[in-house]
Amino acid sequence: MLAPDDPRSARQLSSPAPDASLRAAVAARAADDKLGSDIVVLDVGEIISITERFVLVSASNTRQVRTIVEEVEAALKRDGGDGPRAVEGLDDASWVLLDFGDVVVHVFLAETREFYDLDRLWSDAPVEDWLLPSQLSGSAARAERRA
Repeated sequence: MLAPDDPRSARQLSSPAPDASLRAAVAARAADDKLGSDIVVLDVGEIISITERFVLVSASNTRQVRTIVEEVEAALKRDGGDGPRAVEGLDDASWVLLDFGDVVVHVFLAETREFYDLDRLWSDAPVEDWLLPSQLSGSAARAERRA
């Protein structure tokens, strides 16, 4: 363990987790696999200090919210990570927050997401691409079918 005055301590606290972007992409793809919509990965690390990435996902009903939450948890565990540090909102499932430390996943009912409008609130955060090249056509086709 490093001493509090060791310069490496400050660097570790302020530098982004190298795999936050990859873990956020895993979470986003898991949500996409369960037909989550309007999936956005935001790099919030320069704006807030408590996490590196937000993943925002919409669902059409509470059953789908719960299904997406379960799949995101399972996908991140399969990817070698731990389960979430905290889960909030699962009782009513209109907005479930999964805190994985460096990545926070928000799964909303579409109307709840529209009401709280985190996309606008965090509009200063850069949006990250989370799709693999092979997924581009499949996700675009699903989005067209949903429209």
